[in-house]
Amino acid sequence: MSTRLPLRYGRLSIGLHWLMLLLIAAVYACIELKGNFPKGSETRELLKHWHFMLGLAVFALVWLRLLARLIGPTLPSDANAPRWERIPARLMHLALYALMIGLPLLGWALLSAAGKPTPFFGLELPPLLPADRALAGQLKTVHEFLGQAGYWLIGLHAAAALYHHYLRRDDVLQRMLPQRHPS
Repeated sequence: MSTRLPLRYGRLSIGLHWLMLLLIAAVYACIELKGNFPKGSETRELLKHWHFMLGLAVFALVWLRLLARLIGPTLPSDANAPRWERIPARLMHLALYALMIGLPLLGWALLSAAGKPTPFFGLELPPLLPADRALAGQLKTVHEFLGQAGYWLIGLHAAAALYHHYLRRDDVLQRMLPQRHPS
């Protein structure tokens, strides 16, 4: 008996992929918009607060996403793709997962080292580290650098999906798009 591999990711994986995109876009939007408001202003503080909470929501959901990836449908890799495409694609996915885990953890550690509370939708998370202003400065530098790298990784990921769809004309993008149901 032959087992047929699915041609699409499971609904949970697809839904989490697009939800994570929206959350990550909101995380970036909050931190970018923050700079438009004076220090100490209510709007600036609110944007920082939402940046923290949405970043931690990404951290929480990435574990569900990894679980869905482990238990969900396994798609065949594109054996027809040249090796120069397959290896960077795998590295890109690893880097994106590392950012979805590492950036929120760094942010939480940064707040802890700065001696600030870590808000999470009505909760205050326990500090990961004792207060240490010098360490907080170092963590902020790393957090901001990786945040900037995230723009590039996300852009390259999107460009690769468009490359597959419009130039290679394969189903790589289609496998992650929500299914349309006939009306």
